[in-house]
Amino acid sequence: MRNVETGSNVSIAVDVQFAAKPGNRLPAKKQIITWVNTVLKGISEPAGVTIRIVDEEEGKTLNERWRSGKKGPTNVLSFPAGDDAFGEPGYLGDIVICAPVILREAEQQGKSGSAHLAHMVIHGLLHLQGYDHENESDARVMEALEIEKLEQLGFGNPYN
Repeated sequence: MRNVETGSNVSIAVDVQFAAKPGNRLPAKKQIITWVNTVLKGISEPAGVTIRIVDEEEGKTLNERWRSGKKGPTNVLSFPAGDDAFGEPGYLGDIVICAPVILREAEQQGKSGSAHLAHMVIHGLLHLQGYDHENESDARVMEALEIEKLEQLGFGNPYN
């Protein structure tokens, strides 16, 4: 875990794990940690998160195990820690991002791998904080936050 100062004297423990080898097509850990810091800036209590970048096989296994009826890998999975975070106060949870899916989607959508990965990191962090997109109203709120955070990071609106 790497502690990052948020600017409000509150630290965020960020663990970025690369279980896939995306080469230079995705940013380094340091860049991902910067994104997490930007998204969680202004929080009032210490927090922790693990982001795991996986290959297609691990992505498929996790998606099929945890999302009933879903087949194959998906771009991002979020696992909120809930109230009992293994004795770690403030631990938000885990985000799993499937590198091959992200890179394919980025190419199909005419985006850079970094822009799409940043979007999925933000998306996952918002899920860990209780946001969802199960209905139209909630989706609008979540998408607006994603757009705002991406703009802060220098990326464009992913929904255009």
